[in-house]
Amino acid sequence: MVVVDRLMTLCGGELDTSQGQFEEGGLSSMAQWTSAVGPAQLARQLNAQQPRPAGPGTRKPPAYRALADGIRLLVLEGRVPVAARLPAERELALALSVSRTTVAAAYEALRGEGFLESRRGAGSWTAVPAGNPLPARGLEPLPPESLGSMIDLGCAALPAPEPWLTRAIQGALEELPPYAHTHGDYPAGLPALRQMLADRYTERGIPTMPEQIMVTTGAMGAIDAICHLFAGRGERIAVESPSYANILQLMREAGARLVPIAMAEGLTGWDLPRWRQVLRDAAPRLAYVVADFHNPTGALADEDQRRRLVDAARSAGTVLVVDETMSELYLDDDVVMPRPVCAFDPAGSTVLTVGSASKAFWAGMRIGWVRAAPDVIRSLVAARAYADLGTPVLEQLGVNWLMRTGGWEQAVSIRRTQARENRDALVAAVRAELPDWEFDVPQGGLTLWVRTGGLSGSRLAEAGERVGVRVPSGPRFGVDGAFEGYVRLPFTVGGPVAQEAAARLAAAAHLVKSGPTPGTSTGPGAEPPRTFVA
Repeated sequence: MVVVDRLMTLCGGELDTSQGQFEEGGLSSMAQWTSAVGPAQLARQLNAQQPRPAGPGTRKPPAYRALADGIRLLVLEGRVPVAARLPAERELALALSVSRTTVAAAYEALRGEGFLESRRGAGSWTAVPAGNPLPARGLEPLPPESLGSMIDLGCAALPAPEPWLTRAIQGALEELPPYAHTHGDYPAGLPALRQMLADRYTERGIPTMPEQIMVTTGAMGAIDAICHLFAGRGERIAVESPSYANILQLMREAGARLVPIAMAEGLTGWDLPRWRQVLRDAAPRLAYVVADFHNPTGALADEDQRRRLVDAARSAGTVLVVDETMSELYLDDDVVMPRPVCAFDPAGSTVLTVGSASKAFWAGMRIGWVRAAPDVIRSLVAARAYADLGTPVLEQLGVNWLMRTGGWEQAVSIRRTQARENRDALVAAVRAELPDWEFDVPQGGLTLWVRTGGLSGSRLAEAGERVGVRVPSGPRFGVDGAFEGYVRLPFTVGGPVAQEAAARLAAAAHLVKSGPTPGTSTGPGAEPPRTFVA
């Protein structure tokens, strides 16, 4: 089948999924290796989609057509993976309270458009039409060759703060020769960088030994290692709702059962009574939070929230993973930064802190770290023998050089200026072009969380691709279709580009408001799919 051939090509002959393993020549049934989407889960995702306003003179689409387009949109957004088995017609009909005929007609329409493949007696699986790229399930930057025609608001990352990147690499090269005479594998990280990071925590008021630090390949590498150590397949992980899309996807791929805990409105942040209740009742093995300029909302937890969150985790026996990657990106002069979350658990037995150079310095500098109790660090280091073995030496030397010479502080100052100017330009442009969109302006971080005036964020994202602006929809940051009425806008463009981005978003909003027209093409100029609401 087409989808099998395409995935085989991408995976070099092997495909490993949560439902089993496929090797070339060993496929007896697609059900052996594809993941499945349950009827209740699919119904929640479909029902979360907001209906599109009908354009002048247009009719409401038939129920089967709206259902087909709703599923198609989930596939295009990557929220239902390609090659996932869909529920049987009868099961989905019951979950949506519609007739089986409606589901059968929707599936037939999807097959005709190339978004579904079926085999008698084995079921139906999602697909993408031949020639289309496979949808990304996380947030990833556009390739450089696409940037000329598309404004990329999908990835919250800025260019390197020169001249500090060049100086850091030059300094690292000067310090490299002694390490070149070794094997080059440092699973815990270079001793000099571990000491440097420990000293920086100590200077912040949290006494730290190098034995409490492991250097990782970015923050994602750190959190992936923590999840594999603490949360096996099927374990519960409590997450903020909304939360960082790539981390949510990482946890899903690891087989975790996500337990979402709603953030409070605006920038007020964390609902601590709710956190305490969920941690007590659900008893998750891990909880993941971004307390410093939360991604995507930009909220900053105050000291009382941090203290109570640690207390709640400790009482429930939950390990609290705290993402500090945005902690140095305060943008306003009057911001008073609270103490780090690990200040309320200095031994690191409850709080595992994750930091990174990627947001504060440059995404291309793939250096992250974990601060935890020494026994946790030893376990994480031992597990690296089955993962990536270690982090590149040259990049570690570069970060160490920056922190030792004072270049880090100067580079981060450049980053703050870039982000502040971009934030102010983007806020002004969006308010001018889209006055009915609502948001609170954060005092730091790299993201703006925007309520889109009743429009579907998923449909805005699809329409945006057609008018030259790439923006991630709200549901990517939630669980089971939550936040359909939101998009995330990062502070990655400024000046005239920010104005043009807002103008293109306004054009995308107009396309969504204008309502559906006949046709289901997905190529350039295609009409966005319509909404199904049971």
